[in-house]
Amino acid sequence: MKALVIVDLQNDFLPGGALEVPEGDMIVEKINDILDNYDLIIATKDWHPEDHISFASNHKNKDVGDVINSEGINQILWPDHCIQKSPGSDFPKNFNSSKIKKIVYKGQNSNIDSYSAFYDNAKDASTGLTDFLRIKKVEKVDFVGLATEYCVKFTALDSVSEGFYTRVITKCTKGLNENDCKLAFDEMRDKGIVLI
Repeated sequence: MKALVIVDLQNDFLPGGALEVPEGDMIVEKINDILDNYDLIIATKDWHPEDHISFASNHKNKDVGDVINSEGINQILWPDHCIQKSPGSDFPKNFNSSKIKKIVYKGQNSNIDSYSAFYDNAKDASTGLTDFLRIKKVEKVDFVGLATEYCVKFTALDSVSEGFYTRVITKCTKGLNENDCKLAFDEMRDKGIVLI
């Protein structure tokens, strides 16, 4: 069984959104084009409460891009984004979401961020994605989505560490910073992730 995991393809990460990934909208149709190649389609969503620790607006005298330390974990501060049930948390209208069999919600705990679709950033809480994939007898997982050097990277790294044959389809990902994306691809390749 081969699964596709579409990471954080949400309005707030697209041009005009609160935390836009440059040209993030360019991958939507490319992802639509490959959906029929998979037995199982899963999507992830950032799903933040308004008081989320990652929002710069929740920290006095802090700006977007600042880094704070929370319980030993460095946390980049972002604009408010993907607030639960907000238009920014929705899938884009031109994305064929009808084929999705499961949505994994991450970043729901106000006190810790969750880049990966498998675990929070402290690796304390699981989303249940590993168990779901194993129940469905998935052995191979391909990853696409936003943003390359954050949620796509950390999700793919957890996937390979959980024992899944893991690939990232590079033409169906976009990131915030080109150089950081290159470093992310190098790191993924070094950990045994196949880049296609």
